[in-house]
Amino acid sequence: MILRAARPHEPSSKSAADEWATWFWDAFLDGWLKDARDGIHGGFFDALGGDGKPVADAPKTVLAQARLLFTFSHLALASGDDRFAKAAAETFSFLSCFRQPSGLYRRAVARDGGATGEAADALARSYDQSFVILALSTWWKLAPSEAVEAELESCWSMIEDHLVDSATGLLLEDDGVADPAAPGAPMRAQNPHMHLYEAALQAHEMTGKPHWLERASGMRASGLAHFFDRDSGTITEFLAPDLSALKGEAGARREVGHQCEWAWLLRREMALGGPPGLAETISALESFALKHGFSRSGPLAGAAFDAVSANGQVMEETFLLWPQTEAIKMQAVRHTVGEAGAGEVARSLLTTMFDRWFSGRPTYVNRLDAAGETIWSEALSRLLYHIVLALTEGARAGLWPGPTRHS
Repeated sequence: MILRAARPHEPSSKSAADEWATWFWDAFLDGWLKDARDGIHGGFFDALGGDGKPVADAPKTVLAQARLLFTFSHLALASGDDRFAKAAAETFSFLSCFRQPSGLYRRAVARDGGATGEAADALARSYDQSFVILALSTWWKLAPSEAVEAELESCWSMIEDHLVDSATGLLLEDDGVADPAAPGAPMRAQNPHMHLYEAALQAHEMTGKPHWLERASGMRASGLAHFFDRDSGTITEFLAPDLSALKGEAGARREVGHQCEWAWLLRREMALGGPPGLAETISALESFALKHGFSRSGPLAGAAFDAVSANGQVMEETFLLWPQTEAIKMQAVRHTVGEAGAGEVARSLLTTMFDRWFSGRPTYVNRLDAAGETIWSEALSRLLYHIVLALTEGARAGLWPGPTRHS
């Protein structure tokens, strides 16, 4: 897959965003589907290397395959394009390789869908199950069936039965955790809660069934009750197993992308009929991100940092791809509710994303340093979920073109 070179001129941010979005829909995705598809064993490779070739000998993760099933189903629904519907069907077929007798989905399988032999790959992580729900609900909307609807409900039930801490209602890291409060247990993470919240919102929107909105509300309330730091207006990434705050930098660290992502999700719940009282939390998260979360100068001016502290100090002056997409989504939704300048910021950041992470490369890269140099060249397939959602959210807001059916 050869991407176009950097533009030799400096168009307005609107025209640049339009150009890049059109290029992504019309050229990039065709090449990516060709390069990342595993035509021998099914599904898609988890990563393309810096040379644009698949990392073919690596295991396939349920995280990547579920995110891709969501992404292709989402694109097929948005565009009516059969190439995305076909890719979704292929991914759905391979997803069955991860399902265990318990009804939960294991972390990873070998390229051919068999067991890897690694104990860690046989675990079912709560984070991964959230994307199975996100994927199945969107696939169901594209290809409705009683079997998929039943599997969707089963997955939620298995999470409740096997992956919820009965003492706190919080999600367990995985089904191998016997005592979540023990000193050696995994840290409590906000991320699985945020994504299960997202998945339940999506299931409500796809199925129209109110119990999914109730489930989303419950997961949001639980996540915010434990991980929202009201003093700073931020989302805490991790807590100790006993739910106490972590000491030092570990406790102060805030991921800018997650501040944006939570704000986007809370606005989405409100749009779906959620409580208006969420506005205060949205305002706090957005204000913190906008004040502290973005580079003010240099080659990555305007881009979202990987991490800052709770008091706004830059902790990681590096730039992963995915936080840029979450910032774009946040700004696109702010634009739809009339926030002045949000649309222009979204267009500018989209242009920066393509110029820096995509332009002139065999495929996109994952992480840049403060000088704009690549420090992680792999193109992780699971990131397509982030990129496509940013583009379709911006298109829905009227900021650039959306995907269309190919003839």
